[in-house]
Formats: sequence, structure tokens, C-alpha cells
Amino acid sequence: MMNSPDLPSAGLPDAADIPFAVPGAERGPDDAFGPRLTLAIGNAWQSFRWIPPGRFLMGSPVDEAERGSAEVLHEVTLSRGFWLADTACTQALWMAVWPVNPSHFADDARNPVENVAWHDAQRFIGELNRRLPGLPARLPTEAEWEYACRAGTTTPFSFGTTVSTDQVNYHGGFPYPGGEPGPYRQRPLPVGSLPPNAWGLCEMHGNVWEWCEDWYADYPQEPQTDPRGPSFGKMRVLRGGTWSDPARYARSATRSRIEPAYRPRSTGFRLVLGAR
Repeated sequence: MMNSPDLPSAGLPDAADIPFAVPGAERGPDDAFGPRLTLAIGNAWQSFRWIPPGRFLMGSPVDEAERGSAEVLHEVTLSRGFWLADTACTQALWMAVWPVNPSHFADDARNPVENVAWHDAQRFIGELNRRLPGLPARLPTEAEWEYACRAGTTTPFSFGTTVSTDQVNYHGGFPYPGGEPGPYRQRPLPVGSLPPNAWGLCEMHGNVWEWCEDWYADYPQEPQTDPRGPSFGKMRVLRGGTWSDPARYARSATRSRIEPAYRPRSTGFRLVLGAR
């Protein structure tokens, strides 16, 4: 993985600095995964991890098992760091901002909110930013999402060449090549139930699909800097796989897409704090 520590950090030479002043946003002590920020609203809270700028290969090599044809390998530079939520948005956080819980699996407030359209996520983010003026909350771009998911790795998963159901919540009856069958839980797990990747991010693989900001389009083959996707399209990008899918859909490079008004019960989202 071609991480590049000398890239500029968009006004954040020290990741301990928060580039916005919002009540309820507090820097916690650094830990084994680096800087952490916690955002509180009502009785709910969300932790974020600082993702530094860097360079990586986005997509998958042609010899990666069960890769998709839309995963053309290409170099991407992210010139600015950002704070990424260490879990998908929970139902507790959603309900602290929005009055109706859309989720199918609503028996535990720690579960990821799901049954959410891209437009629903945008409305939630708009209300969150309205309630906390100055908060730069948004969805991650597809490039930011994959960069953070990989956490410096080039393997199919951030955990290595295959995964188990102890690491990822997927349909255990359909393991990735080299892996062993495992249980099929038939539902999402509460966030933070499974091990984090090397950058402290939980359930980037599996559990629920996560909306990205971008319209879906074919990748370019030439190097890109801070890609944002096309300016218009028909479908928005989903990443990460879900509890009901075979393990291959949880790979770091897997791309999915769907119309932004559609509300599958396997789809949620993860917040970013940072300028577009």
C-alpha cells in the first residue's frame, strides 16, 4: 500500500487539532489506534478516528478471487485527512437527531440503523449539521471509504487473504476461498461487536452495506487525486457487504450500487467529519 506521509493535511498539521468548534465534540486521549474524537448529541454519542492523508491502490488486482469487473486497479491520492466514524451510525444516534426509527432490526439501540435510503442519510446529516452549527458531517466518498477500510493493506480484506465469521458478519455458509464455513446470524450485530481494523474502525466488512457520497461510475485507469465521482448518475455507491451476503461481497474492493431512494433493510451509513 502506497501511503505517503509527506502529503499535506489540509490545515491539520497536528491531528490533535479539531478544525471546527462544536459543543459536544471532544478530543479524547490517543490510544493504540491513534487520535480519537467523540461527538455527543442528546444521550447518544459517536466516536471518530483520524484518517491521515495518503496514497493507495484502489480496486483489486486481476488475480484476486471473486473480484468484480468494475474494480479496475488505479492509484488514488487523498490530499486531506478526515475524521471517520469508527462504527456505522447506530439507531441510538439516529433517534437523537431524527424522530422515527426506520430499522427492521429495532430491538437494540446499539444496532446500526438500516432500512435507510441515500436520501434519508442526507436528510439526517442535514439535520445533524443544523443542530450543531459548524459541524462538517457528510458521507464518505467511495475513495475515502476504501482507503479507510484497507487501513494500509492490499489483501482482499483488511484482516488478510480471507476472513471468518469471528471477524466479519456475513452469510457463513458462503465463505471466501481459503476460509471455513461459519454461522449465518441472519441479522446485523450491534456495532463494535467484531474486531476493528488496524485504524480502529469496526465492521467495515459486513454487517450492513454503507452508503457513499458518489454516483456510481466505471473507474478511470489513470491516477486520481481526491476523486468525487461523476456529477450526475442513476445509482449511488454502497460499500462493505452485509450480514446476508457471501463473504466475497465484504472484500475491501467490492462495489455495489442502487438507486438513492431505495431502502433495503441491509443498508446503513457511516459519518465523516471534514471538508468535501
